[in-house]
Amino acid sequence: MSTLSFESLRLKEDDCTPSTQPQAMENDFDTDLESDENEESDKEVSVPDVYLQACKLVGVVPVSYFLRNYDSAAMDLTHHGLGPLGCKALAIALVADMNINSLELGDNHIQAEGAKYLAEMLRANFTITHLDLSNNCLRSAGAEHVTNVLLNNISLKSVKLSGNGFTDDDAKCFTDALLTNSRIKELDLSHNEFCGKGGEQLGQLLANNEGLEVLNLSWNHFRMKGAVALCAGLKVNMTLTHLDLSWNGFSNEGALAMGEALKFNNTLVHLNLNNNRITNEGVGMLCRGLEFNDTLQVLLLAFNTLTVEGALALVNVVKNTPRTALEEINICNVQVNETFVRLLEVTCQEHRALDVRFGGVRGFIAKKPPKRVDPMKVIQDYLDQRKLRLWDFFRNIDKDGTMRVPVADFRKAVQQSSIPLDRYQIEELIQRLDRDGTGIVDYRGLADTRKQMMRDHRRQLRKVESRQKKEKQKSDRILRTFQSAVEAVTPHGSIVISPGGAKEDLSGPRHFSATPLSSWHHIVMSNSSRYSVTNLSNELVHLPALGGASPYRPASSPALRSYSQPNLLGDSARSSPGKPVSAQGVHSDPEVAYSKASPTALPLTRSRSALGAKQPAAKAKSKKAKKKKSTKRKD
Repeated sequence: MSTLSFESLRLKEDDCTPSTQPQAMENDFDTDLESDENEESDKEVSVPDVYLQACKLVGVVPVSYFLRNYDSAAMDLTHHGLGPLGCKALAIALVADMNINSLELGDNHIQAEGAKYLAEMLRANFTITHLDLSNNCLRSAGAEHVTNVLLNNISLKSVKLSGNGFTDDDAKCFTDALLTNSRIKELDLSHNEFCGKGGEQLGQLLANNEGLEVLNLSWNHFRMKGAVALCAGLKVNMTLTHLDLSWNGFSNEGALAMGEALKFNNTLVHLNLNNNRITNEGVGMLCRGLEFNDTLQVLLLAFNTLTVEGALALVNVVKNTPRTALEEINICNVQVNETFVRLLEVTCQEHRALDVRFGGVRGFIAKKPPKRVDPMKVIQDYLDQRKLRLWDFFRNIDKDGTMRVPVADFRKAVQQSSIPLDRYQIEELIQRLDRDGTGIVDYRGLADTRKQMMRDHRRQLRKVESRQKKEKQKSDRILRTFQSAVEAVTPHGSIVISPGGAKEDLSGPRHFSATPLSSWHHIVMSNSSRYSVTNLSNELVHLPALGGASPYRPASSPALRSYSQPNLLGDSARSSPGKPVSAQGVHSDPEVAYSKASPTALPLTRSRSALGAKQPAAKAKSKKAKKKKSTKRKD
């Protein structure tokens, strides 16, 4: 494969002139013919001529559409079958072009070789702002050339790279290239092969890029892991307005992470989550984030496994959130009922711009039939309440005491009693006591039902507890994954902002902490910025030596935390309010004053725990010294 350089992109005069041109006569004098030839050679060659000569040079058929529309601002060469060589001829013609600012080359099978030619052309052309290379089989080799374009070109603002077979390794290349490029405003990476690791890389892109406004990541394979990483990046993103994540298999776990991200993101306007396996439970988790979001206007949830319950939850969150900005909700495949229609009418009276697209008014809320109580348990509870035995209940019909009675007599006795059993429960009980169909009911089985019922009850409780525990563990695992992803994209020493609280000034950078999302809390800040949470772990206590003691150096342990001197003095002032305090905030203790005046006193750097351990000993020594002085004076 031949390499392409700037020299190869420019046609030489020897290539442009035909081979049959006669050589100039070597004459010592000038002629009019020679001057005319010089003037013609000085003229610039037009773009169509350069393109035709380039096609002849590389051996491809020229595209007539380009020759007819070369002077237009938008050049659409989609589905023209250019191939790598046709792309090379086009790149040679566009090196010095100043008219075309939108170049669409979708579905031309240019491959990585054609991408290399375009990359060389875009190093010299600064007019093109929109580039479409969708469905061109670029793959990993082409991804390297595209990232070189993103690094070197300063004019591109929109790039479409859909359907090029990019993988997780290529996602890192795009992330590295766009971390320093804030000029790209629109990026399309849909219909590729990004999975969980690719989602982690693109989550870094969302967290650190400061220029991207429209991002299309639909039709990939992110699943839960990639979804959590993307949502972690979205949480701290401050520029993205349109995000398409449809057809990615987010499921309810991804909806949970998206709900946590929407609590903090205040720039996203359009969110597409179509066909992501989200159920009513996932919509409920998503609604928790919508309660705190006041910027999202369009939410697309079509072709998810939603029912009327999920549709009601979405409308309720709009109704109960006065500051919401939602204007469009798409659930076009959901069949709703009359209750939903009435609720939507009431909500639209308060939010007149709201438009909810649903499938029809033929839906219903599925109600599970009431669980029928075990008839054996009903009889056992009835006997326990009245403190009766089975023989006492059936002694009128079982005079021999064999605990075996005919089916007709058993049915008649149960119907005439006050046991709350209906006809179906009685028949079920007879079938269980007369399994062989002999016509004789052996009610001795009722005597053993109590232990069996207790065992069944405990087993059922264990099942419910196990299911709830698994669901909680799953949610906690997702939140921990979200937390680790936030830690990867969040600056150290940041502060947690409680969702629903006052938002920060958008003029400065936002900071977030990586604390567990299940327990967001406020951090009360003092009026002085010096005593912030971030610098508490850096400032040390500087106090004079106590009693001329030798300097103490605390052990280097991560458990020891040092505090600034004003905070420590504040604590000491609260701990001993009875002692007088000087203007500098230090207690007026004669021993301390003496130690300050002594020339041997040296400043100490002590941790709070060390000071707490040394100060009582110093006070005890001072008291003993006072006692000795008083006894000497008396003697």
